[in-house]
Amino acid sequence: MFGALKAHLRDTRPRIGPQAGQMAQGVDRGWLKREEAIMGTAISVELWCDDRAKGESAMDAVMAEMHRIDRVMSPHKPDSELSRINRDAGTAPVPLSAEMMRLIARALAFSELSGGAFDISYAAIGHLYDYRERIRPSAQALADARAAVGWRHLVLDTAEQTLRFARPGMRIDLGGFAKGHAVDNAAAILRELGIQHANISAGGDSRVIGDHRGRPWSIGIRDPRRAGEMVAVLPLEDVSISTSGDYERFFDEGGERFHHLIDPATGRSPASVRSVTILANDGLTTEALSKSVFVLGVDKGLALIESLCGVDAVVVDASGALHFSSGLTAAAPRQAC
Repeated sequence: MFGALKAHLRDTRPRIGPQAGQMAQGVDRGWLKREEAIMGTAISVELWCDDRAKGESAMDAVMAEMHRIDRVMSPHKPDSELSRINRDAGTAPVPLSAEMMRLIARALAFSELSGGAFDISYAAIGHLYDYRERIRPSAQALADARAAVGWRHLVLDTAEQTLRFARPGMRIDLGGFAKGHAVDNAAAILRELGIQHANISAGGDSRVIGDHRGRPWSIGIRDPRRAGEMVAVLPLEDVSISTSGDYERFFDEGGERFHHLIDPATGRSPASVRSVTILANDGLTTEALSKSVFVLGVDKGLALIESLCGVDAVVVDASGALHFSSGLTAAAPRQAC
């Protein structure tokens, strides 16, 4: 399915360029759309259904799932499972739900794959920043927090289904990873309900199901420095897409941009990349790899993408130049899946 998508992207490559664009909006009678603010971001679902009541019910189910995941995985809700982990895992193994167990296991697998560029334990550093208030940690506070970061010190016991922190001061943040999970779940719900054409979005994470009733969905990659403008427009079908950018939560000080994408090894925001967009079959993959490539930079990041099957990337570097993985530009697939 994704191989067919890549072929379609190659055939329509002239449509990928520095032009303005946005998601195609349906005008057919069967198109329905809803937006809500959940998980600290804008959640939207657009779908086609010739039965309006069935379509509304499907959107209800998507939003209910988004709210459920927010209740479980929010770091801001004191009674969430994630908050319980952060509160107790430093002193004893914490029992995990099956869902949380799978999610953390996937996160650790991406940490290994990326050489630690993706690391949910970065939260020991991340919580020290307040981008609205322009607050960043002192050099000493940053050094202390870095000692508490390290995915290998997250002790996941698959037999007992528990998680323990092996270093004092550790904490985890699922952040966009949970949003990718939510989009994956929402897509599965819509398919179970018989929806064949839809676009689900949670901040920078999206999933398109099918096409836009006869033509691809047109998904724009925003210009990291010019709000409202696009650096590329991708015609997509049946694929997940995630974008991580240094323009989402940030402040500038002393010629340096402090943003929410943090290198776990340094505790600082990488400066060699402005945005990374990943395309793959599922939202957990796209979300984890968009963060990983951002930290790794253009050369190492694209080398990682080229080593993977069914994954592609668009990177905007610090100078504003575009870089595409070979699956989006080559005349033949990079490798068979």
